[in-house]
Amino acid sequence: MTHHRYATVDGRRLFYREAGNPDRPTVVLLHGFPTSSHMFRGLIPLLAEDHHVIAPDHLGFGLSDAPTDVDYTFDALTALTEGLLEQLGVTKYAIYVQDYGAPIGWRLALRRPDAITAIITQNGNAYEAGFVPAFWEPVRAFHREWNADTEAGVRAALTLDAIRWQYVTGTPDETLIDPTVWRHDHALVSRPGNDVAQLQLFADYATNPPLYPRLHAYFRATRVPLLAVWGRGDEIFGPDGARAFAHDLPDAEIHLLDGGHFLLESALPEVATIINRFLAGLGNA
Repeated sequence: MTHHRYATVDGRRLFYREAGNPDRPTVVLLHGFPTSSHMFRGLIPLLAEDHHVIAPDHLGFGLSDAPTDVDYTFDALTALTEGLLEQLGVTKYAIYVQDYGAPIGWRLALRRPDAITAIITQNGNAYEAGFVPAFWEPVRAFHREWNADTEAGVRAALTLDAIRWQYVTGTPDETLIDPTVWRHDHALVSRPGNDVAQLQLFADYATNPPLYPRLHAYFRATRVPLLAVWGRGDEIFGPDGARAFAHDLPDAEIHLLDGGHFLLESALPEVATIINRFLAGLGNA
């Protein structure tokens, strides 16, 4: 059974899903934009038979607080995630990262490399390879200068049509995608004042690629077990982003599947099978 819980970390109320036996190895699921732990609703029970699973909603997303009096940065979201895990007594864990979950997971790994037992990346980039130019050029223009025109370019990503696009693009059969998912995400990112939080995170994404050299050094030094299971049709983070992990982790396990950015919505059974097999190979690490 999946439990739906709240915890207060540094004065912020965070929602998280938890399942499985806490005595089993822990897997922390870190969601991306514009969704929440809701994206893992189907995966959690498939992992929980053999693992302890925790899936938080980042601040400003899902059912977590969305205050308007804070600066939203990936450093801040990482600190809250770290605080939640400390509160739950979790000191060693594997991470599943997707989209925004990746820069949060990378920071966790760089801060406490001994805590990370394995990495599962599902369309979560760690290399310049994989950034699809058509999607990222408006974001990079916003990074170069925040003005009315460049802000409009990234605000477009908050619309219902744009969120739907993230779900259906690259999926071989759109009828596999439940239309309620993009409506759910749109409703929650549209909470009053949340647009400012989302714009701040788009701006702060510029801090992520400069971390990559340190991250690659961490990969080479630790040889952390890594699984990349990737929707090959993703028009945000393309398949070159998955292949790139082999540059620094030659033993990385890389799977390119038919699907898009939110691969779990159309290929959940296949993804879960791959992940469970990968985790089983780690033993009780």
